[in-house]
Amino acid sequence: MLTAEPQVATLPLLEVEGVDKTFPGVRALSDMHLELRAGEVLALVGENGAGKSTLMKLLSGIYTADSGSFLLDGEPLEITGPKQAMELGISIIHQEFNLVPHLTVAQNIFIGREPRRMRVLLDERRLVRDARELIERLHLPLNPNAVVGGLTVANQQMVEIAKALSRDPRVLIMDEPTAALNDAEVATLHELIRRFVRPETGVIYISHRMEEIKRIADRVTVIRDGQYVDTVEVATSSTREIISMMVGRTLADSAGPAGVREDREVVLEVTGLSTKALLKDVSFDLRQGEILGFAGLMGAGRTETARAIVGADPTGAGTVLLRGRPVRIGHPADAVRHGIGYLSEDRKRYGLLLDKDVKANVTLGALRDKFATAGFINDRAARAQASEYVDALKIKTPSVDQTTKFLSGGNQQKVVIAKWLVRDCDILIFDEPTRGIDVGAKEEIYQLLNELAEQGKSIIMISSELPEVLRMSHRVVVMSEGRVTRILTAGEATQESIMHYATLRPDENVEDAVELGLDPVDTGAIDAEQEGVS
Repeated sequence: MLTAEPQVATLPLLEVEGVDKTFPGVRALSDMHLELRAGEVLALVGENGAGKSTLMKLLSGIYTADSGSFLLDGEPLEITGPKQAMELGISIIHQEFNLVPHLTVAQNIFIGREPRRMRVLLDERRLVRDARELIERLHLPLNPNAVVGGLTVANQQMVEIAKALSRDPRVLIMDEPTAALNDAEVATLHELIRRFVRPETGVIYISHRMEEIKRIADRVTVIRDGQYVDTVEVATSSTREIISMMVGRTLADSAGPAGVREDREVVLEVTGLSTKALLKDVSFDLRQGEILGFAGLMGAGRTETARAIVGADPTGAGTVLLRGRPVRIGHPADAVRHGIGYLSEDRKRYGLLLDKDVKANVTLGALRDKFATAGFINDRAARAQASEYVDALKIKTPSVDQTTKFLSGGNQQKVVIAKWLVRDCDILIFDEPTRGIDVGAKEEIYQLLNELAEQGKSIIMISSELPEVLRMSHRVVVMSEGRVTRILTAGEATQESIMHYATLRPDENVEDAVELGLDPVDTGAIDAEQEGVS
């Protein structure tokens, strides 16, 4: 039985009682419960497919419940549609942005509610003024006249937040609001949430990032397989306990890797890689069986480095050696021919054909070379190969004929991995491999990456989550403003050391590194002492 804290109202702000929701062949929610207190941030957690999104769509009027009840301030609440939900004071910020790229920030914030003169003519001046006042009140780094399509992902997220808060909601639902944000941007968002939460408002915060939840949430509601599990206080609950409730099992501890033996072959060597837009003299090497982490703030050049290596972006200078031999990669197809697979951070846009089945996606990278004869596809061979990798990677799908968009995020990621394994790539570049994936699926991806490394595959892993980088990497390449500022061994890498070099301007004095027990950095080139470190 949940009891209210003395400083908050006894009556919950929002209640969900005994709610059921069934889709054809699937019971998404069963006897669901949720209680949001006024003045609190309530985290909602669960694995992908647990029912979080379904519950939020019920609260925001997108779906209608089969049974059960909703209460606002103790009064029965009937939500018949999204417009009515907003009128009742319930706003939701979806994980997928709902913005119009060619419109300005101001136009997106007040879309459908634009101020009018004489009820007909658009009052553009008032629109911009109202948007500017809102942006200044929320302390957001936005220009009301900027076109949304030209903004960074982080600033587009801020536009979504401004749009939701422009309605003065009482209940704000945030679905994975920090998936595309770096640590500094997350801190800005959390400060915004703290300013929003007042005695008459509350936030439901959905996230897979446990460290974030510990920082921003007051309580955590856990759901699993469409059912309510428990609600616990953040201050008195460990991350392990919360994760155990989410997945229904205890996840084993896993220490970071110790390193790769010095006798392992260098399979990839990049020297002096530069691009016109950002990269300057990027150099590093990758050994067989190594997981090489790339860390840095948004805009540091991590993704740009990966894209330059595989030929997706043009380079101005630099050399790439594969097993000691120079190669010229001018197009992603060249990279594939050389055994380099790139798993983009945006798997839905660049990694998958979402409307095609699992079989088509798994075999896509090798279709011409392995499964085609005289222009005809050997469907039996393709099906057998896809089924083999579905079993090997434990991809949860009814069959290889399932449409890929209906799989969970973690299983979609495994399909992308399977595509490059079928192609038999020796070097795999993972860009944000666990973004938008729940804790249980993350563990499976981590295990898979470790198994691939043990089999001799060489992996570059780009991640914005420092715990993930520290856990998985044999070495860590830290970047700032388009340059490599340090390569850290597993023994040297800590959150503090990574953040130091990630926030280091390439041209600044680094005497303060001594405070962290680190060596000063030669930003013009990687220290000779680091060459061959393993």
